[in-house]
Amino acid sequence: MFNNCASARPTPPRGTTLNWLTTLRIDQRPFLIGVDVVVAALALYLVIRPTARRTLAGLIAVVGGAALGWLVTWLVGDVFDIFGVELTAATGLWVAIGAAGVALAAVNLVRSRWWRKVVAVVSIPVVLIAVGAGINVDFGAYRTLKDALGIVPYTALQLHGEHGQVAAIGTDYASTWTKPATIPVKGRIGMVRIPATRSGFDARLAAIYLPPAALTASPPVLPVLYAFAGQPGTPADVFTAGRIGSLMDAYAAKHDGFAPIVVAPDQLGGPGRNPMCVDSAALGHSATYLLKDVPDWIRAHFRVSSDPAAWGVFGYSQGGTCAVQFASGHPELFGSALASSSELGPRLGDRASTVARGFSGSLRAYQAAQPAALMSAHEPYRRTLIVFGVGQNDRKYMAYAHTLEAQAVRAGISTRLLVSPGTAHDWNTVRYTLAHGFPLIAAHLGLSR
Repeated sequence: MFNNCASARPTPPRGTTLNWLTTLRIDQRPFLIGVDVVVAALALYLVIRPTARRTLAGLIAVVGGAALGWLVTWLVGDVFDIFGVELTAATGLWVAIGAAGVALAAVNLVRSRWWRKVVAVVSIPVVLIAVGAGINVDFGAYRTLKDALGIVPYTALQLHGEHGQVAAIGTDYASTWTKPATIPVKGRIGMVRIPATRSGFDARLAAIYLPPAALTASPPVLPVLYAFAGQPGTPADVFTAGRIGSLMDAYAAKHDGFAPIVVAPDQLGGPGRNPMCVDSAALGHSATYLLKDVPDWIRAHFRVSSDPAAWGVFGYSQGGTCAVQFASGHPELFGSALASSSELGPRLGDRASTVARGFSGSLRAYQAAQPAALMSAHEPYRRTLIVFGVGQNDRKYMAYAHTLEAQAVRAGISTRLLVSPGTAHDWNTVRYTLAHGFPLIAAHLGLSR
């Protein structure tokens, strides 16, 4: 094998001020407290004016700005549903704080000394940084500015020289391996180009995790776990925001270096695209890429089992929908799925738009691609497990999860529903789903014996 890809985007040189800034943890207490203290000090200075009348004007601006911010959040999230998910109360509060801060700054630009104007102007980006950091914690998405800027922190995956192997051993992985005296402490994450040989799908670089056992001189046969981020998103998101690599390392440390080979292929083709994990004349042959090209590449490069029980699929939001589609529609390929905040089925906005753009106007094709129809077509299932995860505060997707769970039970699929306490449609829910759902998937993959 060979190094067949380049890093997705260059990272700043180590040791520079820029690198320190872009790797600063913006999701942790020291940064958050520091920014909030600065904002509070600036707000206090801008509220207190030389006269009671101007002070009152500042207070009115704060109240009016906060009300406007809360109204906009309500309209965007609840009334018009622009993002397709409900915005949490915490996000609404942060938007209200941001609007209040900007309004307070604007008032201080009128009839004020030049230095007060300077403080008012400076306060605006500081307030916006605080708001962004607060919303980021609520969504649990970005650890650093690198993550927020889409700079992938992983380099090209260095592959071994041996060829892949497909073994008919079921899930008895230990039978193919003599444990070496030493095993790496952690696995390796890297980026790789998986060619779209059959599909022609315009896929971005895939992110791959190799567990410690796979990094030994003679690696064992190992299970495979697909991993899909949501839309918009990138394959690396499941490692940066989802932190699935750390979870796998922790699992491998307790299981002699064994964990799945995690393959995060690009199911989107771009952050703003949604091919829905189906073959579409307008959006590309995403399904063929994921169900043909990607497994062909995996089998050619790694030692894996031919048993579907050794293959699982994880996903979040749009990726979770893909996970349910694949596990329910292709039990001959995947024995299990872990779906965080899955939709009821593939969609592009409303049903009419989905049918027109994604299925060339065919209502029959659209209906056949829904998990409910796939489950009916393949029931009864004998060896399939689907674990659903959803945030406690995510009302819409909670209803989806209950519906999907009921459909799965009727089709004979083994299923579990995990509810993440105090979270919504966000990466906090993803990490809870992974932490509590992966042990169930691991057992089904044959790793917990």
